[in-house]
Amino acid sequence: MTWSILARDEAGCFGAAIASRFFAVGALTVHARRGVGVLSTQALMNPLYGPQGLDLLAAGRSPEQVIAMLTGADAGREQRQLHVLAAQGHPAVWTGAACIDWCGHRVGQDFSVAGNMLAGPRVIEATAEGFQSTRGKPLAERLLAALAAGEAAGGDKRGKQAAALRIQADEDYPRLDLRVDDHEEPVQELQRLYRKSLERAQPFLACLAGRRDPVGIIDRAEIEARIERFQRERGGAA
Repeated sequence: MTWSILARDEAGCFGAAIASRFFAVGALTVHARRGVGVLSTQALMNPLYGPQGLDLLAAGRSPEQVIAMLTGADAGREQRQLHVLAAQGHPAVWTGAACIDWCGHRVGQDFSVAGNMLAGPRVIEATAEGFQSTRGKPLAERLLAALAAGEAAGGDKRGKQAAALRIQADEDYPRLDLRVDDHEEPVQELQRLYRKSLERAQPFLACLAGRRDPVGIIDRAEIEARIERFQRERGGAA
């Protein structure tokens, strides 16, 4: 009932984008942790896979080992779909035998795509191609392009309802966490929210307290100056 893409960029950021004909699909499916990795639990999802899988990755288990350990202990594993991307190395994917057609996955060097109950295999291929063809752009924009390409190829065969985008950088909280829980065109709405976030939200979030600066920028004039500079630089890049 869902398809998603996980990816890692050269700076060590993780990202995930997901869409489905299921309400608030981003709430329980996608899980990420700074310096550890990202995963998505799908089909008849098991939300426990999220924290357990990230703990296993943090303990040094490979994505293949994480999947084997999680599914091996789960009597419902044939109903599950799971893909895992760590800080280094290739991702790994599990698509249970009882997942509803069309279901499948594709693995690349720094990304993975997985989906079930899709219009056909072209959804997965188009999503991967959309990601690969945008190399050099910000990770969030590459993920959005990938999701839009999968949508154009048919997406979830039941229709559209929800989509989400998450970027995990070098903080314990997300750099960006956008969700469309219920919309006639969720992928388009997610793209609109991303563009909206560029106006003030993203440069503001960059001013918050973090691991290297436990106070953050608290001078409101400086915050406004940084927002203005961010907008000028984006305008110049355009």
